[in-house]
Amino acid sequence: MQFKLTSTAVIILASTLALSGCESDSQPVSQTSPMSMAEQTDQSMSALMAAVTHPNRPENHKARDGQRNPIETLQFFGVEPGMTVIELSPGGGWYSEILARYVKEEGQFVAAHWDMSADLSEGYRRVRGQYDERFGDTESFGEVTIIPFNPPERVNLGPSGSADVVLSFRNIHSWQRSDTLPAVFGAAYDVLKSGGVFGVVGHRLPEDREQDPQARSGYVKQSHVIELAETAGFVLDGQSEVNANAADTADHPNGVWNLPPSLRVAEGDSKDYASIGESDRFTLRFKKPN
Repeated sequence: MQFKLTSTAVIILASTLALSGCESDSQPVSQTSPMSMAEQTDQSMSALMAAVTHPNRPENHKARDGQRNPIETLQFFGVEPGMTVIELSPGGGWYSEILARYVKEEGQFVAAHWDMSADLSEGYRRVRGQYDERFGDTESFGEVTIIPFNPPERVNLGPSGSADVVLSFRNIHSWQRSDTLPAVFGAAYDVLKSGGVFGVVGHRLPEDREQDPQARSGYVKQSHVIELAETAGFVLDGQSEVNANAADTADHPNGVWNLPPSLRVAEGDSKDYASIGESDRFTLRFKKPN
């Protein structure tokens, strides 16, 4: 399998001036060769692979790698170890496990999670509590910052222009349902540096279907997401089919939750949803203009 890798190369040019006829006590200056682009790419890839294959990563998380494609997805978004990365509404932390380990030595991972001061169900409170406990392990994950996120009331993701990347995985439908997508996209735009990336993975509704304003099926049109992002000021910088699934017809009785990993199948429904796999998803890379 081939991966398209991206990194920033810094080339340092050094020159030496010889002064004839002059005596000097100066000692020769030790020159360290800059790391080449290939070396930076190799190091980034090694760090990402180490995070994905880490022995302490839960086996039920690893079991989803073949359908969520974390290596290809994060490379498409251009995430590098030295970046400040914000994940929006990370739930139980499937991607957080990878991201926090990936950037812990050189960068900063920020989780914009459910606001515990809001009116949350017991289930959400339990998941958030487990998340806080898990990612409080600084030896494994470094100093993870967890901030409350409850659009539109609480959407501040940090100082303006402070993040390199903001990521959203499979939660666009929740903000569509609550009519808060503009607030979410605006918050992402504000916190990103110029040239920063907003990466979005979402359950894809075919373009010839009517968009339910409540997104009760979990599916949202890709064109709708692009339009809202561009309205917020973003520029569409890339589209990937890495998380596509042609077997998903996006018309299931319980929407995306009929499919793995939820498999919420009503009694009497004999369709083999497990064989379909996870939902068909769009993978979009937006940039904040320089």
